[in-house]
Amino acid sequence: MPVVPKSPLSLALTLALLSPAAALKVEAHDGGTTAHATSATSATSATSAAATPTSGASATAAAANKPVLGDYGIDFSAADPSVKAGDDFARHANGHWLDTYVLKDYEISYGSFDTLNDQAEAQVKEIVQGLQARKDLKPGSDEQKVRDYYASYMDQSARDAAGIKPIAPLLARIDAIKTTDALIAQFGRENLDATNSPLSLGIDVDRKNPNRYYASASVGGLGLPDKDYYLNTDDRFVKIRAAYVDNIATMLGFTGVPAAEAKPRAEALLALETALAKNHWDRAARRDRDKTYNLMTWADFTKSYPGYDWAAHLKAQGTPIPTDINVNTPSAMAPIVALVKDTPLATWKDYLRYNALRGNAGYLSKQVDDANFAFRGKVLSGAEAQRDPWKRAVATVAETDGLGDAVGKIYVAQYFKPESKAAMDELVANLRAALRANIGKLDWMGADTKTEAYHKLDTFNPKIGYAKKWRDYSSVKIVPNDLMANVNAMRAFYNDDQNARVGTRPDRDEWFMTPQTVNAYYNAQFNEVVFPAAILQPPFFDVNADPAVNYGGIGAVIGHEMGHGFDDQGSKSDFAGIQRPWWTAEDRARFEVKVKALGKQFDGYCPIANTCVNGALTMGENIGDLGGLSMAYTAYHLSLHGRPAPVIGGLTGDQRFFLAWAQVWKEKMREQALVNQIKSNPHSPPQYRINGPVRNLTEWYTAFDVKPGDALYLAPEDRVRIW
Repeated sequence: MPVVPKSPLSLALTLALLSPAAALKVEAHDGGTTAHATSATSATSATSAAATPTSGASATAAAANKPVLGDYGIDFSAADPSVKAGDDFARHANGHWLDTYVLKDYEISYGSFDTLNDQAEAQVKEIVQGLQARKDLKPGSDEQKVRDYYASYMDQSARDAAGIKPIAPLLARIDAIKTTDALIAQFGRENLDATNSPLSLGIDVDRKNPNRYYASASVGGLGLPDKDYYLNTDDRFVKIRAAYVDNIATMLGFTGVPAAEAKPRAEALLALETALAKNHWDRAARRDRDKTYNLMTWADFTKSYPGYDWAAHLKAQGTPIPTDINVNTPSAMAPIVALVKDTPLATWKDYLRYNALRGNAGYLSKQVDDANFAFRGKVLSGAEAQRDPWKRAVATVAETDGLGDAVGKIYVAQYFKPESKAAMDELVANLRAALRANIGKLDWMGADTKTEAYHKLDTFNPKIGYAKKWRDYSSVKIVPNDLMANVNAMRAFYNDDQNARVGTRPDRDEWFMTPQTVNAYYNAQFNEVVFPAAILQPPFFDVNADPAVNYGGIGAVIGHEMGHGFDDQGSKSDFAGIQRPWWTAEDRARFEVKVKALGKQFDGYCPIANTCVNGALTMGENIGDLGGLSMAYTAYHLSLHGRPAPVIGGLTGDQRFFLAWAQVWKEKMREQALVNQIKSNPHSPPQYRINGPVRNLTEWYTAFDVKPGDALYLAPEDRVRIW
């Protein structure tokens, strides 16, 4: 059953640190994994055990017992002191950098996360190149597979010589479709072929019984980032749709469609996808865990949505018939089933041809790859050039849909020190204590709900650095000089892995990110917070930085992920990961009042004309940011044990704490990427991740003497503090 490619399951992961580049993907099926991420904070004594920088500037700084950034962990060269903190805290802390940093031609955005990602990429490249130089690798070993997979990607001349021949069998299979049943079977191969499908069947952890897997049914099939790209009449989106039609026509041309026919057939595909989009739920509605839990027996499901051979779809992807199934967006299913039946088979075959090229373009000739990038990269995201081939090769080989754990095993051995995990364990304990203290002070939550909240907090499972066991790739055959064969081998591996879960108990030790991933997540079904090794570095965490800086950085990131267990959706699951109403009705109602007030604030943030933040879509992440910052602030002051924070460089501890928060979310974006993020990503744009939370915390007002009349000023009664 299809899943989001970079996660083995369609788990409802809540992550909070993703770069906008991660948002520029085809719209996932409803109910799919949500990608968002956060980080962690420093310990009671940030100068105690912690991550030891291992290379480059980090190693030099560590050797001198100096932080990587500035004198105590903050880069003041980024600041614009001419901007008052109370008018725009993001620019106050980062304005000079925002004005002077020039995005590289391949960058759609760049910020603190990308700095760490660059370092992780370079480290993985060093690992892979070390394997390239070795002649003693055992055939079938993980090292051999990593080496040969990377080398096959880097052999551009072989890809150029092959053209589209590597997907000729797929195109022939599409050409041979003569019936709707054959079409449905091809839809079932969506993940195996990297095509697309308007309807999807997947395997998830049951949100109301997280000790089992269940089947899930969802809708998808769009080639643009969100339904609004099809339906919005603003000139920006009209132009995007026109460019999309041109791109479809170009890609169809590679499959042999005559030039005179390509444009009309491309327009037919846009019309088809527009019809699909009209039936999709809005992204904000798809976040609602109550609305998207609709369990029924398999027999009732097939009766409720007749006219589609669901069994054939399952058979094509190798999945057994389930006993029951969850329907994520029920009202969308029947109309899309009707579209499958009523749309001419020839149009669906063009749909599959186009998606076959689009989904595999990065593994084919430069001509095909560049044609795909001309729309996906330039029009949708604003990039001016492709990323360096080695960067794309690293992403292919070392991600969770590649040989991520094989690379991760080496990465951990070389770059993650035991003291890093010890420091993070201490940090998580401190944030746990801070959240407990904050819950105890809540005037809107009653004693019974607080007891349940404490229980959930006490049973949080923090995962730090890397998994207890590595994924077994012994069944995967990676061969030299055949990139498409290797890509298909990995797709088959993960498809088989998913099918093997049917009837088994979920493994709560499993990770859904690699150690070299610069990100983090909260998983509601397992009630866990997960922090891969690569994020535990400056500017998020620095062993030599001032404690206030570490708490404002990694501390607020840890708090963010913990806060997802108590956001508008995570709070619907209890300590065991079971989705159930564990709040009193009165407490939930008071919580919802605060949530709506916060959403209204974010609805008012409009960085581009006619393009405003969607407070409902971004609500979980906004609560995570606000709650995480509040928790980290409490934890920082608990760490002082009643002593006053020292003044350093003329700045108080609170000032350094909040400046560290702003430093973490420093990011510059191209306008196209910003639009894409607002329309399709559950995270608010970076400037609002900085300004939005601080203007709700009275401590920030005191720290920077923010007064009425300042642009960010909110009257005390309008400030929202949830956790």
